[in-house]
Amino acid sequence: MAKLYFRHGTVGSAKTLNLLAVAHNYRQQGKEILLLKPELDDRFGKEKIKSRAGLEMPADVLIRKDTDLFLLDFEGVDCILVDEVQFMASRIIEQFRTISVEKGIPVICYGLRTDFRSNLFEGSKRLLELADSIEEVKATCHFCNRKSIMNLKHVDGVAVSDGPVIQLGAEESYFPACYSCYQMQLAPAVTK
Repeated sequence: MAKLYFRHGTVGSAKTLNLLAVAHNYRQQGKEILLLKPELDDRFGKEKIKSRAGLEMPADVLIRKDTDLFLLDFEGVDCILVDEVQFMASRIIEQFRTISVEKGIPVICYGLRTDFRSNLFEGSKRLLELADSIEEVKATCHFCNRKSIMNLKHVDGVAVSDGPVIQLGAEESYFPACYSCYQMQLAPAVTK
């Protein structure tokens, strides 16, 4: 039976690089893949899946909140790879679950678990509830050598805890952080 996978990590944990490596391996074996991403992710171009390391592939399908995955043609597809899954609606995650079971196609989803306030994203929450396999893509804290578990938002290098939950960005907006450094960076400056 095919599985629904959720591979999550903080910003900068090479999730997209991992996705692109998996895509490359499937294609090198002559297998068909379908690459999906949310339409709202236009950081590197609306129709590109691109890692910060510079590797990229074109997305086959851009997902909107009203997308119906059951209208897609899955004939001959060996694997579905999904980037930035945290931005997807619960009903899309439920469709991935159904596709993995009814079509027998593995669906491997990559994304953040939580936002910069440490709250679960809608898509990530539903994946934690439904996925057959949940794996962490590990990274180290920007400030120390501990494992990062938080996504610290910053403006001009200064940590912030306000603003829109969905604000696309990379190193210019977010740092991976362990919990201690996350708390320390958000603590108000102590005056002497």
